[in-house]
Amino acid sequence: MKFPRNARLLRSTFDVAPFAIVFFLLVIFLALAAFLPTPGLSLHLPVAGDLPGTDKPTVAVAIDADGRLFFANQIVTESELKSHLLDAAKKSHEPLTLIVQADQAVTYGQLVQLTLLARDAGMRDVLLATLPRVSSESDQP
Repeated sequence: MKFPRNARLLRSTFDVAPFAIVFFLLVIFLALAAFLPTPGLSLHLPVAGDLPGTDKPTVAVAIDADGRLFFANQIVTESELKSHLLDAAKKSHEPLTLIVQADQAVTYGQLVQLTLLARDAGMRDVLLATLPRVSSESDQP
């Protein structure tokens, strides 16, 4: 069978309307997705630079601006936190370091209370988590 060489596959005019509808639906979905809440805890950590870290095993505890304590992504009370820290210290073969991820609005008294809880659980070292300082090129010597 011989096919004609001048055959046109698309004999109608190009219609832009379906593409425009899909584009506007995409824009609407992206705009609605921007308003969805993001999961997680909103903490405003303090900014500091050139602070040493640790190479020891760590356990992390977070405190939000309202003073709520978080351990293993769960809200806990002080007594529950103390029992969790005791369990973690018993399971570890090395001394643990407590990393405190505290919001800037957390008071000094709350940090001292958390440090005392960690000391009672057998943790000697407590470090405060910070965000790294953003350095510009003009800050470089």
